[in-house]
Amino acid sequence: MAPPDRELGPPTVTPADIRFRQDTLRSGSAAEVGLLPEQVARIRPDAEAYLQPTADHPTYPTYPGAVVLAAKDGVIVEHAAVGTAVRYSAVGPDGQGVELPAEQQIPARPDTIYDLASVSKLFTTVALLQQVERGRVELEAPVARYVPEFAAGGKQDVTVRMLLTHTSGLPADIALWRDYPTPEARFAAALAVPLDAPPRTRYLYSDLGLIALGVLVRRVTGRPLDEVVRDEITTPLGMRETGYNPGPEKRPRIAATEYQPYAGRGMVWGEVHDENAWSLGGVAGHAGVFSTAADLAIFSQMLLNGGSYDGHRVLQEKTVRAALVDYNTDLEAANPEATRGLGFELDKHWYMMGLATPVTFGHTGFTGTSIVIDPLARTFVILLTNRVHPDRAWGGNNPSRQAVARDLAEATPVHPLSGSAWRAEQRDMATVTLTAPLRHPAQDGRLSFGLWYDIEPLADLVRVEISADGGQTWSLLPITLHDKSGRWSADGVVRGYGGRHWWEVTAHLPGGTTDVRWSSTTGDLRGPVDLGHLGGAVHGRGVYVDRIRAKDQSGTLFGEKNGDGDRLIADGWAPART
Repeated sequence: MAPPDRELGPPTVTPADIRFRQDTLRSGSAAEVGLLPEQVARIRPDAEAYLQPTADHPTYPTYPGAVVLAAKDGVIVEHAAVGTAVRYSAVGPDGQGVELPAEQQIPARPDTIYDLASVSKLFTTVALLQQVERGRVELEAPVARYVPEFAAGGKQDVTVRMLLTHTSGLPADIALWRDYPTPEARFAAALAVPLDAPPRTRYLYSDLGLIALGVLVRRVTGRPLDEVVRDEITTPLGMRETGYNPGPEKRPRIAATEYQPYAGRGMVWGEVHDENAWSLGGVAGHAGVFSTAADLAIFSQMLLNGGSYDGHRVLQEKTVRAALVDYNTDLEAANPEATRGLGFELDKHWYMMGLATPVTFGHTGFTGTSIVIDPLARTFVILLTNRVHPDRAWGGNNPSRQAVARDLAEATPVHPLSGSAWRAEQRDMATVTLTAPLRHPAQDGRLSFGLWYDIEPLADLVRVEISADGGQTWSLLPITLHDKSGRWSADGVVRGYGGRHWWEVTAHLPGGTTDVRWSSTTGDLRGPVDLGHLGGAVHGRGVYVDRIRAKDQSGTLFGEKNGDGDRLIADGWAPART
């Protein structure tokens, strides 16, 4: 162990810090895996709340139905269905949904099958990484080595890694379904699309890059992508409900998606929603997979286990770690959304909320689906919805994603150092303060306290401040944070990932200091635009302060154990005893 006086930097975590273990899924209680039952119990009603219009989504329900599944340490602590899987037959000229007769509507069930949309990209990613392990593909090789026609349009230097990290310079998408007559012509057009930016000069999420990777998998294996996913991923893992182009016998259990008369489709039900994937025969690298929450739980647990599940290895541990490295750090100043591993989204507070860490990974899907996997807490939450049923223009579902992720994050207790800590309320776009008036002005004093923080890194922050005039004016107090590994210093401001443990914080109190204050500020960071609708306010796990002590040469200036706790002035802070 490093000496306690070792100089550190602000806390971080890398894939090398993940500790994989082999868990097999089973149902169980929140308490047996150390979660707070009352917080887990909020997951279902919070998913249910979006079955009707809400303040952030006032015109229509967020979705007609949903299935949510949450697990920790291999124990499924919640698996619930709400609402309906099939509710509408069309969209009227007024934009309102045309409801089916009540007897024809189909309730959502825990085993309802959902169109995963872009969550399908994770299956393409795993299939591709398997080929990397087998020596058939090199991440740094040009894609054109495996798919020669991809070189068209200035793409000869675009590598496999660039497509996985969405840094190739490709545009986001083109209307293959509308502008080309056959699947063959559409695949050819997708591969021929020219770059609209030089490689590695920007991050832009691109379906076209994943379509190309799906073709690459087909070329190097000699088998269609759906067969590779079936034979190499879903069958070994026992994911019996997962695949492309589900058969008609499954239609009654499939959630309907969107009314698409503009594509000549009517209400899409039992076929892939994405127009390009549909026009490519239902099997494409960017979309097309259908699945249930239970099957996706197996997929998620496999990744949490480091690539294996129930004795079946799908990826090597080193491959999973490599997939969770952030390869886009050089592009994140220009676009914070650039944070990406190999195919996986990383550390996205806008839907991962308090589950987000530098190594938390997952993906979302346009139809209203999402997976969030926190390898440090060994938890995951899956939300499957058909929010595009009957019309994508009704709005997005980022707030519902945030709600279920927040509930699972809040279910993991933060244990106070003493009997009770103080926690900052997570108000939206606000500053809340906890003030400790000293018994008398300090004379060359010393402050110490415990600090636990884990907050959104771009817009939220914590300040430690002092006043020398009874709270009329404030200035930052430089602090030193200590844990068992060492120490690091800050100018009085901390933000982002705090290591999910308590720091012992010390500071010199200048002479004349009359008050110490902790300020927690939440900013105006919101989810990315989703069809004109913004996500809800974004937060992390929160901020806690405990064991406040201040002394100078004359004795105690402030001590919670010395009866000063009642003198704390809390504006937006409250005791926390979990």
